[in-house]
Amino acid sequence: MNTEENPPQGAGNRRNERLALMALAGMALVWGYNWVVMKKVLAHVGPFDFSALRTLLGAAALLVVLKALRRPMRIRAWPRVVLLGVLQTGVFSALIQIALLQGGAGKTSILVYTMPFWVIPLAWAAFGERIRGLQWLALALAAAGLLLILEPWHRHAGIASEALALAAGLCWALATLVAKWIKRDYPMDALPLTAWQMLFGALALCVAAWLVPERPIAPTPYFYTALAYNALLATALAWFLWLFALQHLSAGMAGLSSLGVPVVGVLAGWLELGEAPGGLELAGMILIGVALAVISLRSMGRRR
Repeated sequence: MNTEENPPQGAGNRRNERLALMALAGMALVWGYNWVVMKKVLAHVGPFDFSALRTLLGAAALLVVLKALRRPMRIRAWPRVVLLGVLQTGVFSALIQIALLQGGAGKTSILVYTMPFWVIPLAWAAFGERIRGLQWLALALAAAGLLLILEPWHRHAGIASEALALAAGLCWALATLVAKWIKRDYPMDALPLTAWQMLFGALALCVAAWLVPERPIAPTPYFYTALAYNALLATALAWFLWLFALQHLSAGMAGLSSLGVPVVGVLAGWLELGEAPGGLELAGMILIGVALAVISLRSMGRRR
């Protein structure tokens, strides 16, 4: 047998793993830099209008991808999918954009990515999943990091933005539990579920944008560039890269690699927007990053 024409399965698996890691790196760059894009575009458009537009176009892009890949588009459990969309796309996206009005891109990304620490106690309450071992360490590290970032002993102007970013992380955690609830009773492919929930969330944001008066959109080149970046790169491409990575890597490894998103967000905000974190703030970010790594490493260990 010609091994050059028929490479061993192990070589193919290793190649797919390398491609998956490259996909995760690309996803982290796209999603991480998007925190700067979402911050800067607010000079041209209101938070509700931009959230509605970017998610509506993003949902359309994902539906086009589904059609191009000839993937089934039918899903079940519509009420749960609608709830998921309202939480994960609607409320979550709106909270992020409002938080970015006054908050820094890097700090907001770190606070939003506290989502896994909200999931742990919520899963305990909703599904009876006990908190074990390293999860306690991760929660303690995250709590210490949050204290250093928020500095509750000082009154400062950014506290409202920080609270909204944390609320976005909590909303993301609630959406994660709804997704788990759906998966438990109605297993379905991730890509069509993502597309449909995003469409429902986008429609909810359209209603919110209609009800909440905002300044007129300034049709500048940056506005259109940011909209295209969110719809095509941060939604369609990044989700495709994420799903490809999940097919060829363990969920724990993928989760650990996704920590690059807030890291890129912090660095991009620092370099492009001049958002240099102070000493305590930087220490808090590092503690939260370590806590996220602990959670992901524990997930990897459970799947081996």
